[in-house]
Amino acid sequence: MSESNVPLPVPDVPLNFVPAKEGEVLKIGPMTLRIMEDGSRTDNRLGSVELIVPPNTAGPPAHWHEMHDETFLVTQGTIRFHVPVTPSNPTEKIIDAKAGDYVTVPTRSPHTFSNPTGEESRFFNTFTPAFYINYFKLLSNLEKEAGGFGPELNKKAMAHFATLPIPG
Repeated sequence: MSESNVPLPVPDVPLNFVPAKEGEVLKIGPMTLRIMEDGSRTDNRLGSVELIVPPNTAGPPAHWHEMHDETFLVTQGTIRFHVPVTPSNPTEKIIDAKAGDYVTVPTRSPHTFSNPTGEESRFFNTFTPAFYINYFKLLSNLEKEAGGFGPELNKKAMAHFATLPIPG
C-alpha cells in the first residue's frame, strides 16, 4: 500500500451545541448579549454572540477595530449601521439592515449600530479572532462596578481590545 492510500485517522473532536435558551448571558446597558462561542473550542479563531437590542436604542460609540473582523446577521427587526465620515466617505452613510441581511465589518472599518425602530431587534455577531468576546465580559463587569452605563465606560473597555473610538 502506498503512503497516499493510508487512511487518516478520524478526528475525535466534539462539536458544541448551544440550545436556544442557553449560553452565558450578559447585560450591557439596555442590551442583552448571549455568548454562543467564546473561542475556547476554536483555538480563538472564532467567537460569536447573539445581541438583543431593545426599541430605540443607540449602540456603542462609533469605532474601528485594529485586530479583528466582525460579521452581523440580522435575525429580527432592523439594525441601523452608521458609517462615519472618512477620507473616502465624505458624508455619514446609513444602512438599515433587516432580518436576513448580512454585514461584514473588516479590520479598520469605522462603524457603529443602533435600533432606530419601535420594535426589538436581534443579530448574530461573529468575531475573528475570538478575543473580543472578553470586551463584552469586561464591559458588563465595569457597568456593574460603576452602577451605570455610558459612552465613556464603553470607550474604557474598548481601549483594552484594540478598538479605537472615532474622534469628535
